[in-house]
Amino acid sequence: MAKQVVLFDLGDTIMVEESEIKDDSQTTLQADLIPGMKALLLDLSSRGVPCGIVADTRPGTYRNVLLQHGLYDLFESFSISEELGVEKPHPLMFEDALEKHGLTADTAVQAMMVGNNYERDIRGAKARGLTTLWFHWNERYPVPEDAACADYTCTTPAEVMAAITEWLSVTTTNSNELLVEKRMS
Repeated sequence: MAKQVVLFDLGDTIMVEESEIKDDSQTTLQADLIPGMKALLLDLSSRGVPCGIVADTRPGTYRNVLLQHGLYDLFESFSISEELGVEKPHPLMFEDALEKHGLTADTAVQAMMVGNNYERDIRGAKARGLTTLWFHWNERYPVPEDAACADYTCTTPAEVMAAITEWLSVTTTNSNELLVEKRMS
């Protein structure tokens, strides 16, 4: 069975950007989490679902915030813009995450990108073949005319968890059917 991976943006997807406390270098020292996101991440971890971070941020920011909330060890990979030298929607951001999880362009559908920025997160991931979940929980970014491009659109962490659960089930079923087809041929 193919491995399924859930990739998350950080700002306004896991943490509340408006709550950030930053140092002089603009590295976030601490921030609040979106209510319900910690439980969601702990649930995915308890199910054994590999997770990664794909974020445009300073290297210290994701470490500081995730460690602050006891979430750092729940993530198997980190694809960070300042470490890679590009920002989303650049393909390298998503390709790096896929590679770290042993996925390729052919198996990118086994990865879901959860993000709040439609242009960077959803369009960028969709262009690389990933399943996309637009987490539109606030009005910080405008709704694009073609918002239906996202595979899932959610406004609360509970909706995000339900969508991920559905996707995991559908993706597992489709993977098992393909495996049976390959064995029979």
